[in-house]
Amino acid sequence: MPATEAQAPGLARRHVEYGVAAVLLALAVLVVWDNQRIGAGWSDTGPQAGYFPLRVGAVLGICAIAVFVQALRSRSQEQFASWLQLRRVAQVLLPLTAYIAVIAPLGIYAASVLFITGFMVFAGRYPWWKAVALSGFTSVLLFYVFEIQFKVPLPKGPLEAWLGY
Repeated sequence: MPATEAQAPGLARRHVEYGVAAVLLALAVLVVWDNQRIGAGWSDTGPQAGYFPLRVGAVLGICAIAVFVQALRSRSQEQFASWLQLRRVAQVLLPLTAYIAVIAPLGIYAASVLFITGFMVFAGRYPWWKAVALSGFTSVLLFYVFEIQFKVPLPKGPLEAWLGY
């Protein structure tokens, strides 16, 4: 990484630790609440369904509080990542999130064509016709391998239904 990128302004590690602690605490509260709802005590036949998960949620909450306190006590201004580095992560994370979101309505094969084509055109700077050809070939090959050869059903959409699968 060039020296200018390492010295560029960015997000402090302490602030990321606050965010991680908040997410973990929210997850812990959700786990404890939901397992309390389904039963987290001890019945005549032994532990109820939420007995152990509730305790895991409680430990997770304690760990979240410990991370928050550690970040609060830290006076370090150590940088977690520069804004440029975070932008690069977002350039992969956002399309990947969109890909995951369209798998259910479009099916994994059509969604994969869009995802691979998008990455090849926008990140790899390939001509659109090469990207479409390669992503289409890849999806057809994966369909053949998983659906025909291994008999592993993957999420399908309207295109596969129209083709009789």
